[in-house]
Amino acid sequence: MQCQTVLPGTECTFWGKQGCVFSGGSCHLIAENCEGCDRIVEGSIGKVCSAYPAPIKKWTSGICNFATHVKVEIKSEELKVNPLKASKKASGGKKK
Repeated sequence: MQCQTVLPGTECTFWGKQGCVFSGGSCHLIAENCEGCDRIVEGSIGKVCSAYPAPIKKWTSGICNFATHVKVEIKSEELKVNPLKASKKASGGKKK
């Protein structure tokens, strides 16, 4: 349904027949860590996140999974491969 309070006219998953069903009855303002994110929109109460109504909660356990301005480095460890097993896997394990 469409939001009627903070972002009038935009689709909101937290808007129901009784109004905003999110805790507090409204979206919350963005956190400091959100600055620079592409999901920030200007609402009637100030800057809010268009993806999640309580952005501060997303940053409590680390990096927000909706953040577009943060790049996560994935560490890849080189695995040691047994050459005998690798050759068997490459051949398909077929016996003649």
